[in-house]
Amino acid sequence: MSSVTKIPASEHGINPREIDKKARTILKSLTDAGYEAYLVGGGVRDLLLGFHPKDFDIATSATPEQVKEVLPSTRIIGRRFRLAHVHFGREYFEVATFRAPHDDSDKGQVGQHGRIIHDNVYGTVLEDAYRRDFSINALFYDLQKGEVLDFVGAMEDLEKRQLRMIGDPVVRYREDPVRMIRAIRFAAKLGLSIEPASEAPIRELSSLLGNIAPARLFDEALKLFHSGQAIKTLELLREYHLLEYLFPQAEKSLNEDMDNDGNEGSYTKLVYAALTNTDKRIRADMPVTPAFLFAVMLWKRVREGSIMYRELGNPALQSVHLAASDAFGEQVKCISVPRRFSNMTREIWTLQGLFPFKNERRVLRFLEHKRFRAAYDFMCLRVRAGELPEEECEWWTLIQEVDAAEKKAMCLAASPGKSKSRSKRRKNG
Repeated sequence: MSSVTKIPASEHGINPREIDKKARTILKSLTDAGYEAYLVGGGVRDLLLGFHPKDFDIATSATPEQVKEVLPSTRIIGRRFRLAHVHFGREYFEVATFRAPHDDSDKGQVGQHGRIIHDNVYGTVLEDAYRRDFSINALFYDLQKGEVLDFVGAMEDLEKRQLRMIGDPVVRYREDPVRMIRAIRFAAKLGLSIEPASEAPIRELSSLLGNIAPARLFDEALKLFHSGQAIKTLELLREYHLLEYLFPQAEKSLNEDMDNDGNEGSYTKLVYAALTNTDKRIRADMPVTPAFLFAVMLWKRVREGSIMYRELGNPALQSVHLAASDAFGEQVKCISVPRRFSNMTREIWTLQGLFPFKNERRVLRFLEHKRFRAAYDFMCLRVRAGELPEEECEWWTLIQEVDAAEKKAMCLAASPGKSKSRSKRRKNG
């Protein structure tokens, strides 16, 4: 292990005021109580790269119990990796005790495939730096002195715009296979290259993701595709053979969605259009929902399954439900999806069947549906992908903008035959 390089404020340029005031309060409280405490990881990295951090994580020499003594609003969480969450109302900040290399005790167990089972062996700030995954995530900011502490040559990596694993990459990926996903996320989000030795084992070890709990991979998938660089993320996941362990049906669909001349099919166009739209919303600080991500990724499987079930004699709506259950049944083996999101995804799919019907009463009722907007956005993406004619998106866009009289006229023009037959029935009655 090397000694520390201390970068003064005059060289690193971090403005302490850019650090969340509550995070500064935690750092000051712990150091005033006699403990070491630093801003660490992504917060420091992003400040150095000129980004505004969303997270301000803290590393300290205090144990979780000692953090709670200093800051009573603390809640201690986790078994495999015990952490202190310091709460300020609904908001909380993560405070981790310095970790040391694993030992043979119950606090530092490593499993059969090299994966960390327990990770509660406490150590020094130097040991903690070497326990972190990538060098650029192992920078510590000392609020009191205004210094950045670099134990692992991270500043040089930042200058090279490269992502480098600390230690033996094979061992580190085996300890926690999710690090391979994190490598892709940081490379895409920050525009970094992956250092050759850190890159080499990823394709070979990608299958280790099959040992990760599906619930954990749900959070990781959202971080991947809601980072503002979803297109680049998708391409890197496919390049390193990782998508097949996150969205196996999407990987299969993308592979199949190509004609003999190498032209992309409608599903690929849909995915790229959707992820482009997601990136724009993220960058504009607009809300996005995981339900939409799953609606897009599984759409080809659901669409083909719906056709199959219709051919077997099932009603249209039931066919969609059956195909959706098949798709989610496979997907949750890799990434578990909370019911509130899977139910919304199902609604987006089933509501696609209502767009062809332009009867005034049905249209007005549909426009009031709580999921109309999500279903409409999805339908317009299908238009952009070439699945539906452009007029479909144009009609439903206009119907939302006009007044009641114009809505009526549009519906009459869209389904004149049905309107005339109803008028005849009323007269004959």
